[in-house]
Amino acid sequence: MRYDRRNAWWQRSALSVFLLGVTACGQTGDAPSRLAYINTSCENASPLYWETDPNGVVHIHLVYDQERSSPNRANGHWLFEIQATSGAELTLVLHNFDNVWNGKKGSPLDNRTIGFLSEDAKTWRVVPLETTKDNCLRFRVTVRTGSLFAARLEPYRLSDLERLKERIQGKPHVDITTIGRTVEGRELEIIRIGRPGAPNRVLLRARAHPWEPGGSWVVRGLIERLLRDDEDTRRCLGRYCVYVMPMANKDGVARGGTRFNLLGADLNRKWDQPPDPVTNPENHALETWLKSTVSKGQGPQLMIDLHNDNSGKLHVSRPDIDLEDYLAKMKRLEAALRKHTWFTEGSTTASFRNPGSIGEGLLERFGIDACVLELNANWIAGLDDYPSARNWELFGAQLCEALYHYFEDRAS
Repeated sequence: MRYDRRNAWWQRSALSVFLLGVTACGQTGDAPSRLAYINTSCENASPLYWETDPNGVVHIHLVYDQERSSPNRANGHWLFEIQATSGAELTLVLHNFDNVWNGKKGSPLDNRTIGFLSEDAKTWRVVPLETTKDNCLRFRVTVRTGSLFAARLEPYRLSDLERLKERIQGKPHVDITTIGRTVEGRELEIIRIGRPGAPNRVLLRARAHPWEPGGSWVVRGLIERLLRDDEDTRRCLGRYCVYVMPMANKDGVARGGTRFNLLGADLNRKWDQPPDPVTNPENHALETWLKSTVSKGQGPQLMIDLHNDNSGKLHVSRPDIDLEDYLAKMKRLEAALRKHTWFTEGSTTASFRNPGSIGEGLLERFGIDACVLELNANWIAGLDDYPSARNWELFGAQLCEALYHYFEDRAS
């Protein structure tokens, strides 16, 4: 039998969590807590409230964000700092994962859901989590230094984006253009790498949903790879340029949201019509920029919207139009991803439709070959490894070569 280190890890972890849970939640009476505080003043921290039960278990109740004119609600992001006595061993339970998506009840959790811990909010390690019968997450931590950060995934924050922009501003082949502002007035930008007159152009968008940092790490890896002054970079930028919207939902990221903007708009919905500039200024800014580039003959021929989920598939759009040419191109894109990146999960089936998503909207309304690429938030099958910033940056670097071959038959 093949040794599966992921399953072995989960089996050991589940046993450890079970035994620790028995100790923490057994007949111990009023156990004093060594917890001092759950701190949510750190950047990208989750809105939450917390309480400690008589057995010393810390219950953290995440606060939903909700969609406008809809029953939809979402939780899936957590980031907070545990402040406690040095050496304290704590059991924590995360609550409120009874989400509603597209009017249907659901949960972002499954038996593979993982989390991350860090003493300095910079270097992160995987922590085992137990999904309980009542749709909560339980885990045990040791606070060695008096402070410990807990997160769903390795965070990519506004400050990380600002440092990236400062590092690349003024470099050859780089242009950073402000295209609008969020509900709270934060600047939205498009970063262009390469010549706008290149024979091919691709648009990448990250972070439409704030809890999904994988896309931000991917575009960082892609940008930094394309800024190397080597033969491969020159070859790629001779064939295409890249437009990047690195953080579409900045307000949500800043406030620790999960899915919607601050006025309840889902930035991956209602692309079958022009976005409302009042309730959805983020999508309105992107569409206004897109129309401008198309009018100049410099619009993208390909658009990839980057997300995180539990499957990692390429979501191929299927609106009610002639799809023969588009589906052939998506097949070519999938083949390029499989050959030149660690992507292995494949694409959605022929019965798949997601009306209103940016993939369907840009294809139907603008004729742009658009898709949604989900990055598995629990396990990277192609690497046999857990998701991490390093692995997602690697994918971004590999994507440069995949795009080169995708555009091969269009090369001039």
